[in-house]
Amino acid sequence: MHPNPMFHDAEIEQNLDFARARGFGVLAISGDGAPLISHVPFLLSQDGQWAELHLVRSNPIVKMLKNACPARIAVSGPDGYVSPDWYGVEDQVPTWNYVAVHLTGDLELRPADELRDLLDRQSAFHEAHLLPKPPWSTTKMAPETLERMMRMIVPARMRIRDVDGTWKLSQNKSIDAREAVAEHIKDGLGSELEALTVLMQGRMTPS
Repeated sequence: MHPNPMFHDAEIEQNLDFARARGFGVLAISGDGAPLISHVPFLLSQDGQWAELHLVRSNPIVKMLKNACPARIAVSGPDGYVSPDWYGVEDQVPTWNYVAVHLTGDLELRPADELRDLLDRQSAFHEAHLLPKPPWSTTKMAPETLERMMRMIVPARMRIRDVDGTWKLSQNKSIDAREAVAEHIKDGLGSELEALTVLMQGRMTPS
């Protein structure tokens, strides 16, 4: 995470709400040599205590989970390049504005009989965002096909010990400079730039 405390101004609940709504992140645990990384959908409990997910059985991370082990889920949000020309101030340098939340805790495998319920809750959570499309559910699958596919994955759960978020939205610049960047960044380089602009405008308080 960015070390400047100015960019860590979000409350824990705001960070949890952001991670919960995204529902997708990069899971990392320490391995032999480089960290082991996996991109995973997850469900975050309402109290922010648990993140539930599933992994392909052949994933190297699964082999590391004979016992619960430290893990982190990095959840990325909108991001965009900031050109120094946009500030309207001399002697600036390029940077990147972004939002990211890290969930840190202890990851463990769960019993296989919890998998179906997890899959049903995960699909229900994401399908709800697609309304009025009729929600998809596992009941639409042939039972033998579902059972075969479920044998390929395992449920896991992370008890969350720490939540940290970086909301780097030019808070370290003057209000005029931030307004100028917000005006330009929506047409620039990055992802979800309209959403990033809205977040920047929401942080428009004088420094």
